[in-house]
Amino acid sequence: MSFKYTANTLKKLEQLFEEARYIVRYEKGNFNSGFCILEAKRVAVINRFLNTEGRINALIEILPSLTINEEELSDEMQKWYTQLKGKSLSNDEPSVQTEMDA
Repeated sequence: MSFKYTANTLKKLEQLFEEARYIVRYEKGNFNSGFCILEAKRVAVINRFLNTEGRINALIEILPSLTINEEELSDEMQKWYTQLKGKSLSNDEPSVQTEMDA
């Protein structure tokens, strides 16, 4: 799995969260890691001052900790989520920059 840190990739990640019934919000606050997860409300709050790359890394970092029903995802999102999940499990650092097939 490879991708670039672009607005398109960020939009695709936001769509993945939306299909998984999570709300992604960009807010200001004191975030030690750049994000906060409100599990009971299914909300991921990302530091709004992060750039595109930081936002993408925060969303990818959140993915393994979420309970996502893959059957609720569209076929394209299922495939992409599986690839992301495999990459995040095999890499401790999701911030390795690579290329994406958009």
